[in-house]
Amino acid sequence: MLTLRGEAAPRRGRDLREIGLVEDAAVLCGGGKVLAAGPQRELLRDPWLRTNRKKVKELDCRQRVVVPGLIDCHTHPVFAEPRLVDFEKRIGGAGYEEIAGAGGGIRSSVAGVRRSSRGELSKKVLAALNAMLKQGTSVVEAKSGYGLTLEDEVKSLEAIRDAAQQWPGEVVPTLLAAHVVPQEYEGKPDEYVLKVCDEMIPLIAKKKLAKYVDVFCDRGAFTQEQSEKVLAAARKHGLGTRAHICQFTPAKLGPILEHEPASLDHMDCVQSEDVALLARGETVAVLLPGANYFLGHKEFPGARRLIDAGVPVALATDYNPGTSPTPSMPFVMSLACTHLKMTPAEAIAAGTINAACALGMQDRKGSLEAGKDADMAIFDVKDYREIAYWFAWDRCDGMVVAGRAVGLGPGGER
Repeated sequence: MLTLRGEAAPRRGRDLREIGLVEDAAVLCGGGKVLAAGPQRELLRDPWLRTNRKKVKELDCRQRVVVPGLIDCHTHPVFAEPRLVDFEKRIGGAGYEEIAGAGGGIRSSVAGVRRSSRGELSKKVLAALNAMLKQGTSVVEAKSGYGLTLEDEVKSLEAIRDAAQQWPGEVVPTLLAAHVVPQEYEGKPDEYVLKVCDEMIPLIAKKKLAKYVDVFCDRGAFTQEQSEKVLAAARKHGLGTRAHICQFTPAKLGPILEHEPASLDHMDCVQSEDVALLARGETVAVLLPGANYFLGHKEFPGARRLIDAGVPVALATDYNPGTSPTPSMPFVMSLACTHLKMTPAEAIAAGTINAACALGMQDRKGSLEAGKDADMAIFDVKDYREIAYWFAWDRCDGMVVAGRAVGLGPGGER
């Protein structure tokens, strides 16, 4: 069992390798919480267990590895169809403009969301959440961002809420109305930003449909000045902030960090002075190697540079129809090991406790210790390093979410 127990959260530098490995382990759960986690011989002597032994259901996880439920802290699950035009055109060497001209790109997903009903979108989101659960994920951050009108962004967030109510795990909704400038505002980006700040954010906050507001600050999306306006509006209305940034071009992170983002995501092109700035703060750098892989990039995020400098790093799938259509956190962990040169221990910590920090949930999620939510993923491996080793292979054998077995038969049969 990997407890990921420890005082440091988020984990930095060498602490990112501290995974709290316990052999011949056990976890005692009650009321959806972890009551105790550690060596089995110690838990068998627990006074609570002795008193309540007849009430306890035992799940047999012998010859398995148990880790905290994985946390996917960056996804875009509200879309209608895959972007196959993008996929095929990109293989042939087409760039963003050519793909958009052929009817692909983000705007094609926007068209699909706008013509879909809330119920149709909710089914799509729930299917994605279930696919993530089968891969060991128990917490998902879910963004809107393919509607780009007040009505369609509300519809998207309501679809997320509807799906979340049918899913055993926990979903953290995020408003990403500032994803790209929609076609009807082409040439008028400041006017669209004003609409996001003055209409969308206040209504979403009033309806309590989102915990965070995100903005895509990069080439082809929004400028730094526009992004800061979006983040300022979010804080004004009591919502947390996060940002897509430094994916294609560098940006000055100092002004963005003044808005106290929980995370800055992608981070492929971070300048040296900003690495030092991040190392002094609490903002988590969320790396998304699935996008680099699917886009066919030769370069991947500089995880070693960030980790060695003391920047807290997390991992996520970036599940979306255009650049990273994968629901698998174990696959992303494998990419982190092979292409970002993270160790298997670092990758697991980045996908559990540090991902929890990226969502402000480290008090409840991301590790197996008394008082935290009883979320666990059970993997059909004998060594935790195999989770990243068996890439594109589903080795998750079942889950325990809020203390309830998911994907396991009575008594723990598989």
